[in-house]
Amino acid sequence: MKKLIHKIFLSGYWWLFLLLLLLGVNYMASVVHARFDLTKEKRYTLSHTTNELIKNLDDKLTIEVFLKGSFPAGFQKLANSTDEFLNLLKDRNSDKVFYDFTSPQDKIPGTNQSYEDTLVKLGANAINLSVQVKEGEENKRVYPVALLKYKDRQALVPLYTGTQRMITPVEMNSAEALMEYQFVKTIDGLVHPTKPLIAYSKGNGEPIDYSTYDLQQTLQKHYKLFLLDLKNQPNIPDTFKVLMIVKPTLQFTESEKFKIDQYLMRGGKLLCFIDNLIAEQDSLRFKPETIAYDRNLNLTDQFFRYGVRINTDLVMDLQCDYMPFAVGGSSDKPQYEFLKWNYYPLFESDGNHTINKNIGLVAGKFVNSMDTISAPGVQKTPLLYSSNNSRTISTPALISINENKNVPVDAAFNKKHIPVAYLLEGNFQSLFKNRVSKAQIDTLNAQGTPFLANSRATKMIIAADGDIVLNEMSPNEGPLPMGMNFYTLGTQYEYQFANREFLQNCLEYLVNKPGIIETRNKDIVLRLLNPEKVKEQKTMWQFINIALPVLLVLFFGWLYQQIRKRKYAG
Repeated sequence: MKKLIHKIFLSGYWWLFLLLLLLGVNYMASVVHARFDLTKEKRYTLSHTTNELIKNLDDKLTIEVFLKGSFPAGFQKLANSTDEFLNLLKDRNSDKVFYDFTSPQDKIPGTNQSYEDTLVKLGANAINLSVQVKEGEENKRVYPVALLKYKDRQALVPLYTGTQRMITPVEMNSAEALMEYQFVKTIDGLVHPTKPLIAYSKGNGEPIDYSTYDLQQTLQKHYKLFLLDLKNQPNIPDTFKVLMIVKPTLQFTESEKFKIDQYLMRGGKLLCFIDNLIAEQDSLRFKPETIAYDRNLNLTDQFFRYGVRINTDLVMDLQCDYMPFAVGGSSDKPQYEFLKWNYYPLFESDGNHTINKNIGLVAGKFVNSMDTISAPGVQKTPLLYSSNNSRTISTPALISINENKNVPVDAAFNKKHIPVAYLLEGNFQSLFKNRVSKAQIDTLNAQGTPFLANSRATKMIIAADGDIVLNEMSPNEGPLPMGMNFYTLGTQYEYQFANREFLQNCLEYLVNKPGIIETRNKDIVLRLLNPEKVKEQKTMWQFINIALPVLLVLFFGWLYQQIRKRKYAG
């Protein structure tokens, strides 16, 4: 082989050999394609669920990303990250996946309509990039979304859920970590368009008014929502994937509890947002104080049997939302100031589960604490808890707006991580085990659903606050998104907390394929520079990156000249 290569080079046709070698390498690269992900968190590796979903597409999937143009650095980085991810999808099934970047102001081919009009109709929200514009100019708007089309169906994928013009490094990191989840969830919905059935319990004072507007709008995108009256329904059909119980105010009868119990025993799933106390902010509008006391919903023994207890207390937290308080002025013209209202805690999570992974703070109102009870075969996972500076007060408790006249004593807020929401998974024991009547057994047998003392493997989520998934109403803007405080609307304290994301994640975990929700587990580590070290070592790294390469080139140039001089000196 060595002799053959030597003869080729001596014959003068070495360039032909290199040309053939180059063509061969390129041909092999086109046939055999490999990609190696050397990042620690496997940033460029798709999950097994995503791979299978993309490989099994039986029709063309087109993806239109509306991040084309000149944007601030944050949105430009978001566009680059989206391009990298979509390239991974394209690599898995190049015959079926097609994507492109488009400006929302461009006209749709063959029409006089811009993409922006379509995006607005589909529910996309614009972010205005221009604070002020010259007369005659238009505000520049960006839509951080992608439009997916598959067969005769289409859906939007949010790439950035914030509303600010400047994307922070933390928000950018979260957007990149959730990108696979957002796309695979939407693609799966297009491929499998049948919507799961969700039952919303009514008949025990659960709200069905404007306060559930955002809840209904959120669920209708991916689920079919039905009102279910427990009083009149003989049983809860198994066709419902989840039974939701949201802020009941009237006591549950034993018959209603029995229906819920047997639905769970047959493998049904529960999602409960319960206020154990009567404590409402509206009461403080008419008088300066109110009493918080037990609603007596008659659910304590049932939840106790399943493994948790909602306590009759109130969680107060120094990490909380704001409320306006009259601090001076006259009765006709009071002077208001926004102060922290410790009864409106903001709950956090440590990302210990796919449900609370990569979500922000969740806002609560007059929330109860929770305890776990021994329940063999049931795994309990806390999903939300208070901050490091919190406390609980026993009830009946006097709540007064005059409390904010004095700054809260930090020493009193000496509890941390008080749980307020739990995920329970496993095999549950029936509350009615060894106490069911013959009439109840006969009724179940007649319905073709025999009594079960122990459940199949199933799961439930219980949160000790009914207001988490409800929304407030603005006289000017109508129903607000859940997680937004009406009192801070239009002020510097206005913020939409992650209540909607928490609700969506809970339902997706209870209903959808586990592989899809597992894609939320991806962690992309935010590796920020240490500002102290940057300041201390600034000069050294400037020298290494700027001056040293130039000096090395000069040195090797000088060395080369010295070698030539010595070589040809004689």
